[in-house]
Amino acid sequence: MCGRFRLARKKEILETEFEAEVPDDDLDWVPRYNVAPGQDIAVVRQDKERPVRKLSQMRWGLIPSWTNDPSVGYKMINARSETVAKMASFSEPLRLRRCLIPADGFYEWKREGKAKLPFCFTLADESVFAFAGIWERWKNPQGQWIKSCSILTTTPNELVRDLHDRMPVILARDVYDVWLDPGFSKVAELQPLLKPYPAEAMRRYRVSQRVNQVKNDDAECAVEIEAAQLSLDDESNSDKIR
Repeated sequence: MCGRFRLARKKEILETEFEAEVPDDDLDWVPRYNVAPGQDIAVVRQDKERPVRKLSQMRWGLIPSWTNDPSVGYKMINARSETVAKMASFSEPLRLRRCLIPADGFYEWKREGKAKLPFCFTLADESVFAFAGIWERWKNPQGQWIKSCSILTTTPNELVRDLHDRMPVILARDVYDVWLDPGFSKVAELQPLLKPYPAEAMRRYRVSQRVNQVKNDDAECAVEIEAAQLSLDDESNSDKIR
């Protein structure tokens, strides 16, 4: 799964990287180092009427349009790529409402005894990338529309496999257009895109257990820890992920 990630780039960089507009300048975005489910995240979509990408924010955790309980979104932060087309909550968004979810790293944990040791995964060149995402609209009792999204996952590559049996789908840049195209609804032809990212094009490293706490959201969460620092770090930080 993907339950925590990083996006430490400024809004202006995201606009350039994804060639996206910010409608009415409504994206109040600051660099994030410990993004958690239920929070607003940056999302790139394509305009239905014209070939223009838009950068906005959505809640992480897809809320089905038909539900009466928005808290179900916390259970839908991820969608398995192998079954996403068959799930009632995900099939229509996959066909009609796909998006890119920008990131520059994601976290997974390794359990050693009672400790949960966090690792950060990035591209080898530390560049920005995009998770494959789907999104939905849900109207609350007050009549307000809430947009929410989910990150697709796939089987892990060699770099992730010893930590988790899933990893987020990282899309290659040359498939952004087809993934975002609101007029492309041939779901079967999208399936080959939902594959593990090449391990040789990625790197991973240990980070501070500060990232285990959602309240910690600063650059220190993503700093690589040298081997000599590991034991001290593990003793001085909580091992519980919150």
